[in-house]
Amino acid sequence: MDSTDPLLALRNAIKSKTSIAYLANGQPAPTLLAATHLLLSPALTLPKSSPTRYTKPGVSDPSSTADVYTLEAVYLAWLLRDAPGAEYMRQARESGLTVGFVSVTERKSIVEWLEGKVADLQRIKPLTSESTTPPGTPPRRAGATTAIPSTTPKHASHSHGADATSPSKRRYVADAQDMEVVKRIKQNEVELRDRNTVLRGTKPNNFSALHASFTERLKKYRDVKPGSAPAPAPSAGLPMQARKAKNMFPIIMISSSPTALITMYNVKRFLQEAIFEPSTTARERAAAAGNPRAEDLLHIDRRRDPPTASFSSSTNAASTSSASSHGTGTGTVQRYFIVDSTDALQKFGADAWERVVCVMTTGQAWQFRPYKWNEPRTLFHHVKGIYFTWANDPPNAKIKDWNVTELKIDPHRRHIDKSVVAHFWKIIDDWTVTNKPWLLKS
Repeated sequence: MDSTDPLLALRNAIKSKTSIAYLANGQPAPTLLAATHLLLSPALTLPKSSPTRYTKPGVSDPSSTADVYTLEAVYLAWLLRDAPGAEYMRQARESGLTVGFVSVTERKSIVEWLEGKVADLQRIKPLTSESTTPPGTPPRRAGATTAIPSTTPKHASHSHGADATSPSKRRYVADAQDMEVVKRIKQNEVELRDRNTVLRGTKPNNFSALHASFTERLKKYRDVKPGSAPAPAPSAGLPMQARKAKNMFPIIMISSSPTALITMYNVKRFLQEAIFEPSTTARERAAAAGNPRAEDLLHIDRRRDPPTASFSSSTNAASTSSASSHGTGTGTVQRYFIVDSTDALQKFGADAWERVVCVMTTGQAWQFRPYKWNEPRTLFHHVKGIYFTWANDPPNAKIKDWNVTELKIDPHRRHIDKSVVAHFWKIIDDWTVTNKPWLLKS
């Protein structure tokens, strides 16, 4: 049977590394397309269109040759086992198999079976002479089909007779040696764990102490009579609140884009000295001074004049604001921190976003992805948005609905920088006084 079954004959030829030749009318053929037969051994030649027992996907009971693969298709899958998917399908079409070739996803499994790496394949139908007895079944005793004593119940006798005459219904008995091997494998198994299972832990969570603490505190609040003053808060919290209020400096976030006009290289000189320097020039100057990388956190100390209503003209207001912008005012010194990433912002604690008063944007929405509010309209409802651009650039349509203020920097006239910076600080002061006044010193 092995020598006449096309699938087994091809498998034996491959496993024995026999050279497989193409024949046409008894003569060697140059290609598989021109051949009509395959020479699998010196004594065996089969037509390449011979149907095999390897069924096509979705076919459980093949009723025609169209439901199974041909010898040619199976051999071509093995022959082109290392070819890429596109190359395999191209050569299959050139060999005449426009349809009916083994798919790329099935090729690996049939190749492993042909090379003997796997002993069985689900879609290969068994030969009619192959036994259906499960492996490991004890040998059948002689006379197993003989009648059993009359003391056995009638239904039991009928069941035993059916089991003896129908091997496919025989109860599977596992091999004891195989069970020991499986047991040892399970003992050496390592359970894969991900981030969630590791963080979950193995110890049960016990919050009884926390529950008892809050139960006592709630009881005290319930015992307070209506109209009476509640008990004062513990004095231990006052130094912490004072220290927190003392360190609540405003934060300005700028874009981390290297093409932005304002970067960590030139922002301090621009906002503190009112002198704009191109980012590339500032980067080269910093590298020459031994600082090739910019800091991720900077601070600016600015003398801020308190808002007054005694100005009689806009000229006086502009001059005072300009003096305040670069530290020549007469008011209190206000410190601002500048960062260009959320990683640096996390250094200020969990409430850092409550201290952000300004976000400088380049008009690119990707800048806001790691932010607390990553939608521009929502973001600029909680912070003041500033968009710096060149004076000769056209308006940016992307920021039209973002609620940001556009400030223009002249590419050449540096004496205008003071008025631009003064306008910037006036916008920040007005917005902070209105929305987050606790961040400003009185």
